[in-house]
Amino acid sequence: MNFEACTQAIRNKVGADSGLGASVKFDCGNDGVIHVDGDFVPNRVSNENLEADCTISLSLDDLSALLAGKLNPATGFLVGKLKVTGDMSVAMKLQRVV
Repeated sequence: MNFEACTQAIRNKVGADSGLGASVKFDCGNDGVIHVDGDFVPNRVSNENLEADCTISLSLDDLSALLAGKLNPATGFLVGKLKVTGDMSVAMKLQRVV
């Protein structure tokens, strides 16, 4: 899945109201960032590099696997494929979204 497809997949998964109540940034390094502003309804998903309550750093391949259901978020975190900075409780809420 390319970066644009990942952005659209996240947009589809969070829908109008993800229940996050916080902002999350998926940081794929040189491939770009996907910012989800869950403080608003409808949620705003963009590729702007904005501040977030929680940042998840991962490769584009790992993000693609996560969105396709081939990478479990908890397992990805435990083996170091996902690095979380900021509010860990926000990252935990993501499990029900992605």
